[in-house]
Amino acid sequence: MHAIDNLSMTVNVHQRMPGHLEGRLLPLPDTRPAAGGIRRVRATCVPLPGALTREAEAMLDVVDVGKRSLATYRGIAPETDLDELHQLSEDLRGARCMHLSATPYGGGVSEILRSLVPLYNDLGIVTDWKLIHGDDAFFQVTKRIHNGLQGAPGELTEAEKATYLANAQLNAHRLVTDSENYDFVFVHDPQPAVLAALSPHLDARWIWRCHIDTSHPNPTFWDFLSPYLHAYDAAIFTLREFVPPQLPISDVRVYAPAIDPLSPKNHPLPEMLARDVLEWIGIRTHRPLVTQVSRFDRWKDPLGVVRAYQRVRPHVPDLQLALAGSLALDDPEGWDVYEELRAATAGDSLIHILTNLVGVGNIEVNALQTLSDVVVQKSVREGFGLVVSETLWKGTPVVGGRVGGIPLQLPDGTGGVLVDTVEECAEAMLHLLRRPDEARMLGARGHEHVRQHFLMPRLLVDHLRLLKHLASVRPLPPRGIVPASFSAANLQGV
Repeated sequence: MHAIDNLSMTVNVHQRMPGHLEGRLLPLPDTRPAAGGIRRVRATCVPLPGALTREAEAMLDVVDVGKRSLATYRGIAPETDLDELHQLSEDLRGARCMHLSATPYGGGVSEILRSLVPLYNDLGIVTDWKLIHGDDAFFQVTKRIHNGLQGAPGELTEAEKATYLANAQLNAHRLVTDSENYDFVFVHDPQPAVLAALSPHLDARWIWRCHIDTSHPNPTFWDFLSPYLHAYDAAIFTLREFVPPQLPISDVRVYAPAIDPLSPKNHPLPEMLARDVLEWIGIRTHRPLVTQVSRFDRWKDPLGVVRAYQRVRPHVPDLQLALAGSLALDDPEGWDVYEELRAATAGDSLIHILTNLVGVGNIEVNALQTLSDVVVQKSVREGFGLVVSETLWKGTPVVGGRVGGIPLQLPDGTGGVLVDTVEECAEAMLHLLRRPDEARMLGARGHEHVRQHFLMPRLLVDHLRLLKHLASVRPLPPRGIVPASFSAANLQGV
């Protein structure tokens, strides 16, 4: 691995948070090169604002995910995955695990965790999903970091770095306050990524799960974040090509995400119920329908979808377009994209812009994906694009951007059509609208492809293989070993 250049950074706390300047701790990078030339971050600190003392002592919020049973996937997911899960869990029963993310809803990460965490517990691995705290200023910065790691141009100012690090230190204090003692900690995406380096008190095996495409990061953003990643025992990426250069983590895994076929979004809907749901939200089910489901995010190119639709509309005059987007807590830029879409589609009664904030949830998305003639995912940069597998699971064909994990879900002749431009997107949409038999055949092939490769039990197999490996490198404490006869119910709340 090549050395990471030393980063010189000065944090001015007076510039960072005017008005409350006295207090506790703010992490500063230690710029001395470590072994092998990789610069690491140690707990060099300056005062945190005194006004934030009580907030720092609060505990992280826990997301209530309920209970699920792996047995309910029999007859749906491949039997080999289910059998392997029970074998892998034998040595992990009683271990404690935490998944740490920024928001409980609004994106693929939260959807995965809502299903994955209760399945961990069902196998006897006592698991929590917790949320970092952050204000609007923090999430504005993390959105810029998110975009920068995906290659967006720009610079990260000293004030923005300070905002990010101040919030990270607050959340590190909350981890100190937390009485749990975890064996494994998964940290999802850039928002909480520095916490492993700032939490040496947690004697856990740390895993960074990066869900985005960091293959060509903006050096300004990568040089800021990467020194804090040395504390991780392993990292997980969606594709091998997403692994960034000079990553200071030696154990790198490549795991595709997965969907839950039993979640409200993916469970089969009776056709009449699906029609009633769409009629209720203003979609006319006797007319053809094209849909894109995604965050309101420029990387998803919703305006490109509108332009493709406008090219098709003269050939299919009664064609409807539904843009169903989520507005997430950690994505303030989404509001800007939403307003741009409203302005671009004003006056067109056949274009429907739908959000989670006006009652469009999992059932409505299920109905859209079930009854649409074509679903589009015209991303120009993508991590995986879970909505592709969600749609294929329902037997609906997809027109997808040739980026990220979308080609993995749409191999040749399976599931739909890959495109690179607005023009190609329009041509593919029109082709499938005019050939419904071919569209149904592609959708059926896509359903089986998802069943074999992208259902939740397979992702759980990947995770448990990694946990078992990490436990073999550094054995779990005795409390991590309990009799095999214990059930998940015995372990709840331990």
